[in-house]
Amino acid sequence: MEFIYIGLVLFLFFAVNYLFQRIHLPSLLGYIFLGIVLSAFLTENMDNVVNHVADIGIMLLFFLLGLKYPLNHLLNISRRIWQVGTMDVVLNFGVSFLIAYLLFGFDLFAALIIGGIAYASSSSMTLRMLEDTNRANTPEAEFKEGLLIFEDIVAPIMVSFLVGFGQAGSISGGDIAAIAIRVLLLILVSIFIAIYGFRKLELFVNRYISKDFILLFALAVAFTLAGSAVYLGLSKLLGIFLAGVILSETLASEELSSLINPLKNVTLPFFFFWFGTSISIDAGIIMPGFLLILIVWGLTAKLLVGFFGGRKYGLTRKGSLRAAFSLGQRGEFSVVIAVLADPLLRVFCGIYILVTALVGVLLFHRAPAYSEKFYQNLKKLFPRWFTNGVSS
Repeated sequence: MEFIYIGLVLFLFFAVNYLFQRIHLPSLLGYIFLGIVLSAFLTENMDNVVNHVADIGIMLLFFLLGLKYPLNHLLNISRRIWQVGTMDVVLNFGVSFLIAYLLFGFDLFAALIIGGIAYASSSSMTLRMLEDTNRANTPEAEFKEGLLIFEDIVAPIMVSFLVGFGQAGSISGGDIAAIAIRVLLLILVSIFIAIYGFRKLELFVNRYISKDFILLFALAVAFTLAGSAVYLGLSKLLGIFLAGVILSETLASEELSSLINPLKNVTLPFFFFWFGTSISIDAGIIMPGFLLILIVWGLTAKLLVGFFGGRKYGLTRKGSLRAAFSLGQRGEFSVVIAVLADPLLRVFCGIYILVTALVGVLLFHRAPAYSEKFYQNLKKLFPRWFTNGVSS
């Protein structure tokens, strides 16, 4: 019976993916909606099957993210983007956390989750839309990709802290220090293994990249690092992300990614579908007024990061405005953090993710037109700002 169920679900994934691509919306939103609609029809056995496959899908996504970033590339990007990345963390995570904790009385762990879901833009949505809109080679595309890389590095660490807090059942100075030490230990050991181990495996991996045992080798490394992270009380996603970084030192990232991508494409939809099934609309929406404030702030904060960060990065005012209107969409990272919330807060988080994703996609597609209009209005309001000899 489980096989029939999986077959039907995969057929629905195909239909949703096809439909959402035709209407230029991210397919992950379709999977979440599908999960919400079908949640009432799931048996316990079906839910277990979906949960297991979903775990594999999200792990493979983080593994592929790590594969994209050899250590030297990470260091070079970090040097250029760290100031903007820090601004992003402060405005989106920090301010959202403070609003939830100080102004609306959420407990510390819930406020941290709210800050987490408000933090990262969706890498998969943004990169896909850059290609679909033929804007991948624009000046602001490099800035956006650099900021996404920074978020890709911060997000697994953030998830590990939240997982650690959830397991500890408390958040104290000692808990924070203990988790930080374990995170640092895992990162340092991974860097050591990458430099002194896997760089020397470059010839071996590239010689046998077409052999089926290389995929087994890569997945063995990935799941071993994921298990090591879990053993340390951290998120498996941090471990598997670091496994990707380690394997990227073999300089066979593209080839390994091409082997793993088909597995990810089949299993990842289950993760978003499962998240949708875990959202119980019947539970109601807590603090709808705060939800509206958080949505407005989340979109505003990304506008500020895009514009002022783009200027800091060296973009023109128009380029910075186009970047500002292209960062609002939340996606996979927000879902990963929302999964850690209790059922009532998960409804709140789910609605936030869906709304910011939809509005973010709309703003992204309209970014050139909106930025031009906004630029002309700014020019009328602040003429002196545009006569200082600085490129527009």
